[in-house]
Amino acid sequence: MILGKTMGKLFTICEWIMKLAYVNLLWFLFSIAGLIIFGFFPATVALFTIVRKWILKEADLPIWGTFLAVFLKEFKNANKLGLVFIFSGIFLAFDVFYIRTVEGLFQFILIVPLLIITAVYLMILLYIFPIYVHYDFKLKEYIKNAFFLSIFHFHITLLMLISLVAILFLLLYEPGLTPFFSAVSIAWVFMFCGMYSFNRIDVRKSKISNV
Repeated sequence: MILGKTMGKLFTICEWIMKLAYVNLLWFLFSIAGLIIFGFFPATVALFTIVRKWILKEADLPIWGTFLAVFLKEFKNANKLGLVFIFSGIFLAFDVFYIRTVEGLFQFILIVPLLIITAVYLMILLYIFPIYVHYDFKLKEYIKNAFFLSIFHFHITLLMLISLVAILFLLLYEPGLTPFFSAVSIAWVFMFCGMYSFNRIDVRKSKISNV
């Protein structure tokens, strides 16, 4: 009896390992299929969508069919959102190179706001995919809500950032895990933290509406 339960748990663990590796490989393949630039964002949206469903206990969903359907459906909108972040990142990188060409007090005056803007940019990035797959907003509203969430739930934002750094260090230490568990592990942490923040917001709204 005990052996049967143990084997059942081992089978479940192995099944989840295979699911995680499978969806991570799909993320890699679809990102490459879109020439990285046009594949990364819709593939990441598809990945977060599946992870969100898993967190909501929808464990038996068809991975391939769900991933493909979301990738195709969100290809245009996800890339619109992605281009905003790509061009914003290029602008920030250009500013960094420019600041390196100036010296003295002027450099200090420029670098302080740049650091603040860069921090905000990174904080929004942490939340943008969880919000995108959980809510149905317009483009500007995704960015605005990601910003406010990252500020109001700053402790969760820090947890997401620390987890991201820890995962990246682990992947650097064990690079063989990258094709199988890199993106999906990050997506799981971000989505779990995002869901926690969303649930807290819903609780607050329900308390306010009941007053």
